[in-house]
Amino acid sequence: MTQRLPAIQKDPIGRHQATILMLHGLGADGHDVEPIMDELGLPETLGVRFILPHAPRRPVTINSGSVMRAWYDISHNVLGRKADLSGIEETLLAMDVLINEELAQGILPRNLLIAGFSQGGVIALEAMSRFQEKLGGAIALSAYLAREEGLPEAHDPKPVFIAHGTEDPIVPFALGLQAKEDLVDKGYRVDWHSYSMPHSMCQKEIEDIRGWIVTQLQST
Repeated sequence: MTQRLPAIQKDPIGRHQATILMLHGLGADGHDVEPIMDELGLPETLGVRFILPHAPRRPVTINSGSVMRAWYDISHNVLGRKADLSGIEETLLAMDVLINEELAQGILPRNLLIAGFSQGGVIALEAMSRFQEKLGGAIALSAYLAREEGLPEAHDPKPVFIAHGTEDPIVPFALGLQAKEDLVDKGYRVDWHSYSMPHSMCQKEIEDIRGWIVTQLQST
């Protein structure tokens, strides 16, 4: 049985009507993305619960085997090559536990979103593809596709917000663009954004994410 990941949880003041799972990047933890909750400034009327899980600690090959929080191992200096499929699968099973908990509390799939930055964004896309019937959409920030063959065809196309910095030295902009094009080809409903920034986030991006989330949740 997959063990539940430790997580930061922030409940809405009023009735719980929607949930956003937010995944941090390599070497960080849930606290790293915690400020985004307040920066988004989502209307309380949406009733959003935030869940920010901490990735397990594991050796990361590309970082000389140093042990750190990571959603999967990275063994190749070209991202998207030699994907750690077992690590990704382990993480997807852990995401499924969190997703099912929210569904069991009465949250409708269309009101359940998964978001992630960098490596967390990779998992957000993987989870959105794997659990299409359980999720309303995904947000992938400064991310890429872990598998060279890309994601499977969409059988239940979901909206996806993808954003990337044009000056990103960690996850090259071309990989973000490639992810966008692959998802469009596979039938996903992609909202693409680019910003003049490195491997980080900016205020305009936060504003765009807020607008996208409000549109998705208010349209339900």
